[in-house]
Amino acid sequence: MNLPEGDASQAPRRLIALAGPPGAGKSTLAPALAAHLGAVVVPMDGFHLDNRLLDAAGMRGRKGAPETFDVAGLSNALGRLKAGEGDVILPAFDRDRDAAIAGAIRIGPEDRLLLVEGNYLLCRLPDWADLAQFWDASILLRVPRPVLAARLAARWQGYGLTAEAVAAHLANDLANVDVVTDSAIEPTLHITETDTAEAIAARIAARLSR
Repeated sequence: MNLPEGDASQAPRRLIALAGPPGAGKSTLAPALAAHLGAVVVPMDGFHLDNRLLDAAGMRGRKGAPETFDVAGLSNALGRLKAGEGDVILPAFDRDRDAAIAGAIRIGPEDRLLLVEGNYLLCRLPDWADLAQFWDASILLRVPRPVLAARLAARWQGYGLTAEAVAAHLANDLANVDVVTDSAIEPTLHITETDTAEAIAARIAARLSR
């Protein structure tokens, strides 16, 4: 998708939400879709609360649930991005370290199209629902629950966990799957795994060009 001619930093910054349940393949789709759109990916996962905070609150077993994210911090960052502020510094999540890394992503004034990726971006939940004001377009990736369950179990098994630990993580993940599925607002575009990044980008570009 082409931005208007001239100084790109003067064009309105537009934000696209890419949401879906855990294990749906959002993080795989996001860079391919961003490449077709000419967008920069902004992952929601950098706003995970630290494990020390979760331990103190007794929420470590629910890590990844909506209440284990700094949604106020995410909303503040999105507001700055939507306002066109340059050099917005954002955190990223390091899955190997199981921790958010501060100051890991820079969004500069030249970045006018952002693809924000995360589970709960389109959820009708307290505080999360307020994020809808930032989206110029939104995409919801749907995958059958049995497929998600198999993928998520395989993910945890890949860490060499015991069967009991895998079951506990899977139960948490599937609870979060149900939250995303049951509380989703109507997106601009519903997609499935059969939709290609190129085709999705074309439909979103058409929407943004209206």
